[in-house]
Amino acid sequence: MAAARKAKDAPLPPIIVKKVTVVAAGHHGGAWKVAYADFVTAMMAFFLLLWLLGATTEKQRKGIADYFTPTLVKLKQESAGSNGMLGGSSITDADSYPNRAGQTGTRSMTIPRDTTGGPKEGGERVKKVQSMQQKLAAKMAADARLARLAKQVRMIDTTEGIRIDLVDDADFSMFQLGTTVLTQDAGALLKAIGTMLGGEMGGLSIRGHTDALPWNGGLGANNWSLSAGRAEATRQALLRQGLGEARFRKIEGVADREPLVRDKPEDPRNRRISILLMR
Repeated sequence: MAAARKAKDAPLPPIIVKKVTVVAAGHHGGAWKVAYADFVTAMMAFFLLLWLLGATTEKQRKGIADYFTPTLVKLKQESAGSNGMLGGSSITDADSYPNRAGQTGTRSMTIPRDTTGGPKEGGERVKKVQSMQQKLAAKMAADARLARLAKQVRMIDTTEGIRIDLVDDADFSMFQLGTTVLTQDAGALLKAIGTMLGGEMGGLSIRGHTDALPWNGGLGANNWSLSAGRAEATRQALLRQGLGEARFRKIEGVADREPLVRDKPEDPRNRRISILLMR
């Protein structure tokens, strides 16, 4: 009896409730759908690109490139073009830059056959550059002295206008060493360029560049003052060719801060004069 009474008075064991949560799997999950949708979208874009490349002519593809030029503006503007006679490019030309930006758009387009792009797409700018290149090339080809200097002239289409770069190298210099005095060859070159610009509309901006070598031109002088002085000397030379004073909007020197050959700041090709024909 005592044992029975003791067992009756003992506390009851706790009741444990186990809750099991079932996680949906297989086709009931939603994360895989997002990844699949991205994959399908990418494949659709890829096949549209293949169709576009096969269904258009070279001129049509150039017109499409003109439409999407804004992504290339920055890289082209900092470029000095290619080598060769009047080597240069427009912002619609094929490039070899290491990081080509992808281009997408939502506006539908109907591309007429044999199109080259209109004013908004850059077609008129391309024609303008080509016209100026042809005029200057013809003038330089007529003079054996200038023909030899054709590789020093590069013409590039930028967002601000058409830029003409006059680039030094190991065999040519626009200015006498450490001075703002134009060489005879540079004077003849600017005479041809001034004649060509005389037939074009638009304001002019001139920028002087130097290499990174320190300049020992006297107390207080440096590459900043040298580059600005050379830009002014270029303006004076163009004035003598009949260009109006009012056409010049800006003269500046940037020293060695915008090198053409970035990995070799002392390279002579970093010494150059840039003449911008503004839009």
